[in-house]
Amino acid sequence: MKLTEGNYHSLEANKTYWSVSQFKSFMDCQASALAEITGEYIRPTTEAFLQGGYVDAHFSGTEDAFIANHPEIVNSRSGELKAAYKKAQDAIDRAERDNYFMSHLSGDPQVIMTAELFGKPWKVKIDSLHDDKIVDLKYMRDMSSVYKGGEWKPFVTAYGYDIQGYIYQAVVEAVTGKRLPFYLAVVTKEDPADIAIIHIPDKFLNVNKGMIEHYLPEFDAVKQGKVEPVRCESCAYCRQSKILTGAVEYETLLEV
Repeated sequence: MKLTEGNYHSLEANKTYWSVSQFKSFMDCQASALAEITGEYIRPTTEAFLQGGYVDAHFSGTEDAFIANHPEIVNSRSGELKAAYKKAQDAIDRAERDNYFMSHLSGDPQVIMTAELFGKPWKVKIDSLHDDKIVDLKYMRDMSSVYKGGEWKPFVTAYGYDIQGYIYQAVVEAVTGKRLPFYLAVVTKEDPADIAIIHIPDKFLNVNKGMIEHYLPEFDAVKQGKVEPVRCESCAYCRQSKILTGAVEYETLLEV
């Protein structure tokens, strides 16, 4: 299928293509990821997701359409943005005062590309594509390290932005023949907002190649219905779909 802005996030597109967000969802919980692909489960739209969407929409020139599609971000009585989105607008204003930051968002916006990687079709939507670089915009709480998997990690690896960078690079190279450096354009929710342009060197992106090659066949078998998905038993989908088959022994709680 040919991808457009209108169908990029559709069930058909998600069934046809792999994406970074889909792969990371399978890493977190195979059962939840599969349920989203089949339409059995719709991930709740969080406040953080909407705030990030508002910032993305502003820089891609689709702010009015975003507000029209999400009237819940506007105070119905005053017609003004609600507090969280006024704060997002303050962050936008901060970013726009910095020429270096804005130069990285001056490429072609929201560029959709597809390519075959690891024998499977993948899709990407790039926030700002330049002739000499790939830039992805992030609106985040802050840039502190994140405790995940029993250890503190840089936010880049904790949130899988290095995986994203590798896939974006690989798809762009497959389409254009050029291996472009990957940057994050980060603006934070702090008061006042912090900003940064972060270059992630290829040596940190390329380590993900082996990991994706290892997991993708298993994940794709689940996606194609050939293998039963593994449940994490801790995410929202697993809690929602849990079926009790017996009692939990108190001693198991003590072990945890």
